[in-house]
Amino acid sequence: MPRPFTLHVPDEVLVDLEARLEGVRWPDQPPHGEPWQFGTDLAYLQGLVQYWKDGFDWRAQEANLNAFPQFTAPAGGIDVHFIHVPGNGPQPMPLLLSHGWPGSVWEFHKIIPMLTDPAKFGGDAADAFTVVAPSLPGYTLSFKSNQPRFGVPDIAGACTELMRDVLGYDRFAAQGGDWGSFISAYLAYSVPEHVIGIHINLIPLRREPPNVTADDPELKAYRAELEHWLREETGYSTIQGTKPQTLAYALTDSPVGLAAWIVEKFRAWSDCHGDIERSFSRDDLLTNIMLYWVSGAIGSSFWPYYARQHDGWPLPAEQRVAVPTAYQSFPRDILHPPRVLAERAFNIQRWTVSPRGGHFAALEEPQRLAEDVRAFFRPLR
Repeated sequence: MPRPFTLHVPDEVLVDLEARLEGVRWPDQPPHGEPWQFGTDLAYLQGLVQYWKDGFDWRAQEANLNAFPQFTAPAGGIDVHFIHVPGNGPQPMPLLLSHGWPGSVWEFHKIIPMLTDPAKFGGDAADAFTVVAPSLPGYTLSFKSNQPRFGVPDIAGACTELMRDVLGYDRFAAQGGDWGSFISAYLAYSVPEHVIGIHINLIPLRREPPNVTADDPELKAYRAELEHWLREETGYSTIQGTKPQTLAYALTDSPVGLAAWIVEKFRAWSDCHGDIERSFSRDDLLTNIMLYWVSGAIGSSFWPYYARQHDGWPLPAEQRVAVPTAYQSFPRDILHPPRVLAERAFNIQRWTVSPRGGHFAALEEPQRLAEDVRAFFRPLR
């Protein structure tokens, strides 16, 4: 049975954090090149850490999270933390929301009310969802020291157990980006009888550059985008996928190191035009970082990368996902495969190209994402 959960970080954890922030040892900034060219910019991070020490109110953000009904329940052999908000409508559809790395359930604090109570935001109450948003097993509030590690199939299995066996939703919808798109897709592949449809804002296609000819401009553009991604943007995933434990020491010990590792991705993968705070407030950035810090979960959160590196791509190459699928493309997401490739792997029923937004769509563009999710699932009710 689910047990009610309220987050309260012990005072001594916050006192220890303050001391670590006060005693940080800073590196220098390379004397050439542009800010952020070689990673997280020193001046920006110093300003963020100053705000973390002197302006950020964790207890206020903790209260904002606790305003959502939260629970823990056994699933996948561990205690899984999740938000569970009933829909306000005539027949709400159960919807599993899955975040990714380096995100958390905090990504969903803007979009959950739009999905559970659409009439409050100018929508139709008939489109309401009952939202279940777990902290992914191994991430933040679904982590305890020395627990088993989880790859995508394991996470999907725990989510199936949570939705079907714990909460009693025999059929449900799923939505996600980043690893959440992999989890949604794996659910559609592994338990299609329980999945009404999936809405994803990242297409989890294999990362082999496609063969192209001169008359395939879309495929040529995608190949160039993918080759740049593999060459310039995958260092983090290589480390996390090969030597996660080594990196975990540094990021578990240093809150500034943890912030640098996470903030750089929020800037690089968002539609912020180089100014991260055009897309995210400092409070949102630090609340997400704090969930990793206070739980000590950063090392465990690397595990889907390690599992993918050593166990292979989570979705079988030879099997197409038959469950109805919607894809919403945001211009500053990491990759934009053309529809012709996506349709080889998924039963694409809706394809939306949004004018702005990035990888963290639920936090950057919650209204656009919520409207597309409602529109896709409307005929599937």
